[in-house]
Amino acid sequence: QVQLVESGGGLVQAGGSLRLSCAASGRTFSRYAMGWFRRAPGKEREFVAAISWSGRSRDYADSVKGRFTISGDNANNTVYLQLDSLTPEDTAVYYCAANRGGLVSRKYASYDYWGQGTQVTVSS
Repeated sequence: QVQLVESGGGLVQAGGSLRLSCAASGRTFSRYAMGWFRRAPGKEREFVAAISWSGRSRDYADSVKGRFTISGDNANNTVYLQLDSLTPEDTAVYYCAANRGGLVSRKYASYDYWGQGTQVTVSS
């Protein structure tokens, strides 16, 4: 009954920026954690970032630390991923996911709901 919809993907040149959004609808929760994963061509899905409901706990993959920022807007049930200093290696389909337990996690199995993904393409 919970739906997650990503948006904000697109084509950008290396060094550019994008802001991805993930809007939750349907049945929501008073407390939850959100995560972002991505799947690049020819690669497995990998963890990108996660945030607790309070925003006090955040985690990033080493490959994006210092370049990406995860944040949330609880009033609108929306989580964001700010992508800066993009490189072609960031090209992937980006997925958001929700964890009813409210804890940040890098594990795929920790998340209960998933969006359909949004394509990010970075040209050189």
